[in-house]
Amino acid sequence: MLRFGVLLLLLAQPARCSACPPGCACSEAAQTVKCVSKELRFVPAGIPAYTRNLFITGNRISRLGPGSFAGLDNVTTLSLSNNRISEVASHTFSSLHNLRSLDLSSNQLALIHPEAFAVPGLMLKELNLSRALYNHSSVMDLATSLRWSGLEGLQSLDLSGNGLIYLPPRIFSHLSGLRRLQLANNSIVSIYNETFSGLGQLEELDLSLNALKIFGDEGLAELEHVPGAKLHLGDNPYMCTCGIEPFTAWLNASRVRVVDVERLVCLFPVELRNTSLLAAGSLVLGCHRTGEGDNLALQTSYVFLGIVLGFVGLMFLFVLYLNRKGIKKRVYDMRDACREVWEGYHYRYEIDSDPRLSQVSTTADV
Repeated sequence: MLRFGVLLLLLAQPARCSACPPGCACSEAAQTVKCVSKELRFVPAGIPAYTRNLFITGNRISRLGPGSFAGLDNVTTLSLSNNRISEVASHTFSSLHNLRSLDLSSNQLALIHPEAFAVPGLMLKELNLSRALYNHSSVMDLATSLRWSGLEGLQSLDLSGNGLIYLPPRIFSHLSGLRRLQLANNSIVSIYNETFSGLGQLEELDLSLNALKIFGDEGLAELEHVPGAKLHLGDNPYMCTCGIEPFTAWLNASRVRVVDVERLVCLFPVELRNTSLLAAGSLVLGCHRTGEGDNLALQTSYVFLGIVLGFVGLMFLFVLYLNRKGIKKRVYDMRDACREVWEGYHYRYEIDSDPRLSQVSTTADV
């Protein structure tokens, strides 16, 4: 009887092996299937139904569609990194009713359909899209997908290393349950209004290794939209000019929130390179002193100009005083000349207006 049982076990062993797709390694005990670096062009068929952890990485799969994972209801962890995936169709993962972690890192996503990440029952908790977007323009497709895929239960989103230049307004507003947001190693130049709208439960925000030169009023307001989040702001090219004063004041008041606050330094101008932003406030006060000096110099110029004009005016009056007699004589001469001219015009007018005087004038001329 014992031999018969052993025989059955031996017969079952090859069957279990044959249930594993070619190019994959399956472990029923660990409920894990790995299809790693086998040049696969499609998600292999026949993956065992017991699979909870599925790793299909380092292959040449270009597209994922709704039928790619049919029958895999038990999968909770799915890694599809480094597969050259360029398109993810809507409802690709809809058959994965228990999916909690999805890794699409190191792919080339150029076309992301509106409901690409839709998973039933708000089960998806972690989504890794680091180094996954084909270029920074793919962020618009991503924003639409995040809005339409019903990811209110998502807790961790990794978008690091995607060369993102900007983030559309309210891109994360439908991820109300998000706790951790990774935006490191991009090219983000500024944070605008409503960038982090709807992320009231965020606990960690990583903005390190970007192109942030300054946080203006809008950017600081966005950081205040996530008051409970620990912030990573290091390795950005901060420009320590007078406009950075509100940011340095905010940093000094928010040291507990900024994890790497001690490592935040100025990159520009060159003479302030590697100066701590925490100490930049005193340097910014120097900007104010410079401004006051400029105003003082301008006021001094106005005073000097007034003095010069006053001196010129006094000199003019002094010259008039010294030549008062000659000026008076000239005035009298001009008055007499004007009077003579006026009397001549008046006399001529009387002659022309009276015919008798005109006749007398003519006779006198004869």
